[in-house]
Amino acid sequence: MSEQKKVAVIMGSDSDFPVVSGAIKKLSEYGVPFETHVMSAHRTPDAAEMFSREARENGFGVIIAAAGKAAHLAGVLAANTTVPVIGIPIKSSTLDGLDALLATVQMPSGIPVATVAIDGAANAAILAVQILSLSDSRLAQMLAEEKENMKNGVAEKDKAIQQKVEELLK
Repeated sequence: MSEQKKVAVIMGSDSDFPVVSGAIKKLSEYGVPFETHVMSAHRTPDAAEMFSREARENGFGVIIAAAGKAAHLAGVLAANTTVPVIGIPIKSSTLDGLDALLATVQMPSGIPVATVAIDGAANAAILAVQILSLSDSRLAQMLAEEKENMKNGVAEKDKAIQQKVEELLK
């Protein structure tokens, strides 16, 4: 089996860290190696381009890019690599993240960016793990177990609600 691929977690600003920390925690829960960096599509475009150009040869299997407002980071990274890129639009004070969502999701043909919900860092990490699980049976098993746990949790909540309804109607 080949060495496990890493996930790059890139944020456009250190102010994105509170949101991005959800992805970091989730990747850690799955035991996926990752690196975290601050790079700006506008302030450090050369560094962002170089990082994404070298991502595959540096052992990355997925790049997660978090940015707010104009949110060009995911697109800049995706333009310079064939590694899958997942964008996290960050809610800013300006337009509640709608600007970032639209900038992240509206990519031109040939430059795909998978996009999660505004501030959806945990889902970005889970999507990254799902991508990596295509060639990692350990991750695939962990994901399957998590889905089963979620299913059982909903069944337990349904049972509890049924009991509350019965009590209410007594």
